[in-house]
Amino acid sequence: MRKLTGALLASAIAATPVMADPVDDTLILNEEITLVTRTEAPEHVADVLGEIISGWHFRGTETRAMQADDFDNPGMIFVEQAEEVWNTAEGSEGKSCASCHGASEDMAGVRPVYPKWNEAAGEVRTLEMQINDCRENQMGADKWKYTGGDMVNMTALIASVSRGMPVNVAIDGPAQSTWEAGKELYYTRTGQLEMACSSCHEANYGNMIRADHLSQGHINGFPTYRLKNTKLNAVHARFKGCVRDTRAETFSPGSPEFVALELYVASRGNGLAVEGPSVRN
Repeated sequence: MRKLTGALLASAIAATPVMADPVDDTLILNEEITLVTRTEAPEHVADVLGEIISGWHFRGTETRAMQADDFDNPGMIFVEQAEEVWNTAEGSEGKSCASCHGASEDMAGVRPVYPKWNEAAGEVRTLEMQINDCRENQMGADKWKYTGGDMVNMTALIASVSRGMPVNVAIDGPAQSTWEAGKELYYTRTGQLEMACSSCHEANYGNMIRADHLSQGHINGFPTYRLKNTKLNAVHARFKGCVRDTRAETFSPGSPEFVALELYVASRGNGLAVEGPSVRN
């Protein structure tokens, strides 16, 4: 059992039963596709993690089963809504997503490599940034709110067609400086509680904090349907909530800080299968 970092974390679990390990289970999607949910850590985090483990292993039996079947996964309702939007023309150009990209299934392989360096823009872009670029400059349509319903639904659709494919985010070349900035944020203690991302998801995964079982914090399952708020949740919305929970001033979704943090956190899960939309507490 990993030792909790700091007196505050220790007090948070003092009255709560502690689970020593993530459950031993296999995620088989729709009884057809076996997803990689545990694998050797990528080289750039091998000094702190020997194995990377999907958040799916840290959930209860019913929640795990819910994700394993598309008929039971409530996140798939939003995927179906996005499919309709995918094929609907919008904006001054009279184009739909399908006009340029074809069927949504043709986007298989996109989710695993985002965030990624965009040479033309000279920046690391998240999938949300790229979607809004397409809407504004190809469709002549209004941008979507970064963590709004339309956006999170569309990213869930794009993730869903890549389920089972390994996360493979590039962190070298021109993306390296953004990755380094994200790594610094990951390990920087902030807020009145003086906690970093690593305080929970690296030093204490497997332990209980309040009523929740701490995972390694991988984002291969995003967007995530949370039973807590009964909706799909975007990566940056979760980042914002985590930072807020340390009682620190948080960053805005889509900010350079959260883009960098997403690149770093995504890279920690290189090798895990894309699961989105996943189901979590």
